[in-house]
Amino acid sequence: MKKKRKFVIKNRHLLAIMTFFCISAIALTVTNVVSIKPLRNIAGMMIVPFQNGINDVGGWLADQQDGFRDTQELAQENEQLQEQIDSLTEQNNLLQQNQQELERLQELYQLDQNYSQYEKVAAQVISKDPGNWYSTFVINRGTDSGIQVDMNVISGGGLVGIVTEAGNNWAAVRSIIDDSSSVSAMTVSNSDTCIVSGDLRLMDQDKLAFSQMNTENEVVEGEQVVTSSISDKYLPGILIGSIAEVTEDSNHLTKTGYITPTVDFRHLEEVLVIKQLKQTGGA
Repeated sequence: MKKKRKFVIKNRHLLAIMTFFCISAIALTVTNVVSIKPLRNIAGMMIVPFQNGINDVGGWLADQQDGFRDTQELAQENEQLQEQIDSLTEQNNLLQQNQQELERLQELYQLDQNYSQYEKVAAQVISKDPGNWYSTFVINRGTDSGIQVDMNVISGGGLVGIVTEAGNNWAAVRSIIDDSSSVSAMTVSNSDTCIVSGDLRLMDQDKLAFSQMNTENEVVEGEQVVTSSISDKYLPGILIGSIAEVTEDSNHLTKTGYITPTVDFRHLEEVLVIKQLKQTGGA
């Protein structure tokens, strides 16, 4: 059985036919043999929708490009603004730190003037025991700066504590709020003596306890309490705080109560160490 031969138009034949058709169409339209209007209508029906589609796609792509460009510009502007905000925030933080440091230094200067009769050395707190309170801490000055054990430490308008150890360039300080601290004190108005004892549990209420106040005088809230002249290690007249509460003991001879300390024992950064020991003439 013979195979059927397939009819195949070669590419060159197809090109020749299309070329002939196009030339014939041009010739007919030029010679007005065939009206061009129907062809135009057919072309319009076929090409116009396609052209409109192309225009819509082109417009959408242009919008997308413009949006992308705007997004990039906004992102760059946002990045620049964020850099400016970060810079201004950093500058503001530095200004606040400088302001706080200036206030602390002014406070130390005023404290130095209040106790101008004593030679002092300034020091920074470099470490402390765990917890919220500066009950014991270390400063960055030591024997090279003339600091010795039992020298008094002041800050924030009043008494902080006493030096317990000293190295070449460091010293350890025990503050008056420490549980092991005990200070002989007296009231400013009547010189009524008492013992001020440290108690970290009371510091949550911002208080120090005092006891053994021998007095027949009335003691009022707000009365200032300072170190007494009979203290064995603390120089006299250094402000400790003010009386917050007072109660007469059952023996009707002594009084106990609480003192609000002058120093902020939650925040200590700089202190002054008085370079004079009690037993060497501090009294």
